[in-house]
Amino acid sequence: MSKNSSPSGRLGGAAASIYIHIPFCKQACHYCDFHFSTSLKKKDELIQCLVQELEIRQGELKNQTVETIYFGGGTPSLLTKDELNVLIDTVYKNFRVVENPEITLEANPDDLSETVINELAKSPINRLSIGIQSFYERDLKLMNRAHNAQEANECLSLATRHFDNISIDLIYGIPGLTNEEWIKNIETALSFNVPHISCYALTVEPKTALASFIKKGIIENVDDDLAKEQFNILVETLEVSGFINYELSNFGKPDFFSKNNSAYWLGKPYLGIGPSAHSFNGDQRGWNVSNNTKYIKSIQSNKLPIEIETLSKIDKFNEYIMTGLRTVWGVSLNKIENEFGKNYKNDLLQQSEIYIKEQLLYIEDDKLLTTKKGKFLSDGIASNLFKINLS
Repeated sequence: MSKNSSPSGRLGGAAASIYIHIPFCKQACHYCDFHFSTSLKKKDELIQCLVQELEIRQGELKNQTVETIYFGGGTPSLLTKDELNVLIDTVYKNFRVVENPEITLEANPDDLSETVINELAKSPINRLSIGIQSFYERDLKLMNRAHNAQEANECLSLATRHFDNISIDLIYGIPGLTNEEWIKNIETALSFNVPHISCYALTVEPKTALASFIKKGIIENVDDDLAKEQFNILVETLEVSGFINYELSNFGKPDFFSKNNSAYWLGKPYLGIGPSAHSFNGDQRGWNVSNNTKYIKSIQSNKLPIEIETLSKIDKFNEYIMTGLRTVWGVSLNKIENEFGKNYKNDLLQQSEIYIKEQLLYIEDDKLLTTKKGKFLSDGIASNLFKINLS
């Protein structure tokens, strides 16, 4: 499938998503705390187990239709076209799928040769999410990315010839990255006319190489104030270029919002396949074991290596506040009253007053939303609005 029609930002219906975690990488990025392995020895076995898990769990979305299939990782672009097609075919055989689903492949620039892009363009995959992170060699080395700046530019030149629907990942707040360099990064991304850009502040996760290097003084620590400045630069620059900041870290042209990501924020059900993958059905959240060997052994024994948590009313309320305040859809006060009760709504309004006075939140069309000033702080604001279960 070559150039594809773009997915709409207007979402609705009894839809669900399937996320498939590919836990392999060529090398470990210094900032990453996701589950992956740099050894590909078990790749064939694991792919067969992904197929088997999809078959085992075919009944879990019986009342929903799959509208998105998302290959995340790890580095899904390490898989061959045939391996990807086997997994996509398995989804179609075991689930109801909409006529034109959004099928996304996360990919690294060093994997996207002209031959690979040509093959992907002929496959059912119709959206690429490319982990550029930076167009500066210095930043890529600091993060231990597997690609270089030249490969970042070359892969985008090739990919944009075959795919209309491309997302680029960029990281800001990198030690040593000036505001001028950050602007240049954004301008370079825009020069390729991609319709979606995801941008994340560099965060120092425990037990990562980055955390160790900062502790030892090898790398300068992350500057939160600089990250905030660069986020504001990002919002202003992309808005001028016609992008909508529809979620804290995601910017899309109209009709090019990620259906997969939007489903998470709108509380739609999703099925997570593979080691460490998470699932959600509206009432329960589940997560698979974060160990390739244990995952394979369990699936081969026809057992799901999953832990399940049933969400309480307070859990659901808190999750809705967190996801809602990150998005342009905001928190519906009507939904709060209907699903949680008047006391929840009144308490939320009372707790929000201080943030409304500080012009960090506002109410419009019966929705609680973050202002431009409050957007970067939305997670912290949300956590302060959480209800605490004291039982």
